[in-house]
Amino acid sequence: MKNYLAVDLGASSGRTVLAQYDGKRVDLQVWTRFENPQLPMTGHLFWNLPHLYNEILRALRKLKSERISVDSIGIDTWGVDVAFFGKAGQLNSLPLCYRDSVTDGAVDHFTRQHINADALYERTGIQFMNFNTLFQLDAMRRNHFGVMKSPDTILFMPDALIYLLTGERICEYTIASTSQMLNPKTGDLDEKLLKMVHLTRKNFGTLTLPGTVVGTLTPQIQEATGVGPIPVVAVAGHDTASAVVSVPAEDPNYAYLSCGTWSLLGIESPTPIINKESRCHNFTNEGGVEGTTRFLKNISGLYLLERCREEFENVPSDVNELNALCETTEFASTIDPDHPMFAHPLSMTKAITEYCRNTDQPEPQTPADYVRCIFRSLALRYKDVIDHLRHLSDVDIQRLHVIGGGSSNKHLMQMTADITGLPVIAGPQEGTALGNVLLQLRAAGEVGSLAEMRAVSAASVDTITYMPERLPRS
Repeated sequence: MKNYLAVDLGASSGRTVLAQYDGKRVDLQVWTRFENPQLPMTGHLFWNLPHLYNEILRALRKLKSERISVDSIGIDTWGVDVAFFGKAGQLNSLPLCYRDSVTDGAVDHFTRQHINADALYERTGIQFMNFNTLFQLDAMRRNHFGVMKSPDTILFMPDALIYLLTGERICEYTIASTSQMLNPKTGDLDEKLLKMVHLTRKNFGTLTLPGTVVGTLTPQIQEATGVGPIPVVAVAGHDTASAVVSVPAEDPNYAYLSCGTWSLLGIESPTPIINKESRCHNFTNEGGVEGTTRFLKNISGLYLLERCREEFENVPSDVNELNALCETTEFASTIDPDHPMFAHPLSMTKAITEYCRNTDQPEPQTPADYVRCIFRSLALRYKDVIDHLRHLSDVDIQRLHVIGGGSSNKHLMQMTADITGLPVIAGPQEGTALGNVLLQLRAAGEVGSLAEMRAVSAASVDTITYMPERLPRS
């Protein structure tokens, strides 16, 4: 029996997951949990990177105290955000959070000043979102952030933590592909785009493919935690890329939905899909495993409900009971989940109410109305995106695989099956952590191809299939 540790960091919380592999299947156990709150400070939002680093050390100390050895460690996080390090290796600033308002209007400013939108999309194939790394860096420079004056090393979030653990500076391919700075034709960061934000390729780490052993824990960390020189693997550093590895699919005739705070809906393509139509519908081409491209659409997911939940009164504390409220109302108004007014409103319930009012629809009156409105709006958005995927690609989409925490939301899953007309295969819930571990297994030589990793995933998880207008079947 071999053990592996997956560090899985989301945009609101994180955890470490201990995995055991017996040669056929992977068993996952949540090892530690912790919060990852955004830090409001000096008028901006930041991430507490030292806190995340310290939580990894806490997990390692717990392994030592319980006399458990692991064969390797892998780290995945959300995309786009970066950390700045100085020449002596010091952290120069807390990383800016992608939800910070400094990037409002950043796309328009950048495409007016540097390169037109069509040319930029053709160069990167990445959808336009104000918080993409390229636009963040430009906005930080324009707003005189000190770290942009003389940066030495800029690392994406999983790469920053790998650096703190090993001293190795890398630029993992899948996380770099979220930045709008990677050229899919060259497979590396684009020097021309970097120059537009006064940077060079030397400011970033060595491009590294997922499934690569980067190094081992530094002597300082070994001494601080009591563990030995554990190898650290660059898995698919972007959490969605790791999650997609875990899809238990036997053929390519499917779309995937990574369902959580964000909904990421797409297909796997052997090549990038970059044309006028994909640009028009703002689809993105992000790096996958084995040279695949994750051709997908970012949709504002259960973040909408998470924010509303903060404002609800007298509702069940259990999330499953809260979700079930959608069955107690016939409320029919819907919203566009991707409308800018839902990006970071002071009040999400007021934003939804205002949207309904502005579109001449009935306004929600109860928490149940809000929950049903959000679920139906998401399912309708999924259908719209699937229709575009069918038109833009050659994939014969016959089912939808849903991975991530949202796959346990049976109400949203059934609505999605009913509205899209597709069988919805829900699971694994722990897709990101499982994909993280599968790539560690690959680095260790335990499995080989992507197909072999998915066979291990299928052997390791139970799924539920939701049929259109039918009850789910196990």
